[in-house]
Amino acid sequence: MKYIALVMIRVYQHTLSVILPSSCRFTPSCSHYGYEAIQRFGFFRGGLMTIKRIGRCHPFYHGDLYDPVPEHLGN
Repeated sequence: MKYIALVMIRVYQHTLSVILPSSCRFTPSCSHYGYEAIQRFGFFRGGLMTIKRIGRCHPFYHGDLYDPVPEHLGN
């Protein structure tokens, strides 16, 4: 599942994200965040982190726009 998700993200990055205007508010972008989170923490944990990140990606979010994947998962 992990590798399928990573391939799907790469396909998105090389197809749709090239065509669509940039809309991600964060650095790194949500797709790069998702790729790294899934690669580092696996499909389920990394996927949940990615879903939470995408949920914060809207114009009314007033937090820090630099939001890298954490080095370690918190307890």
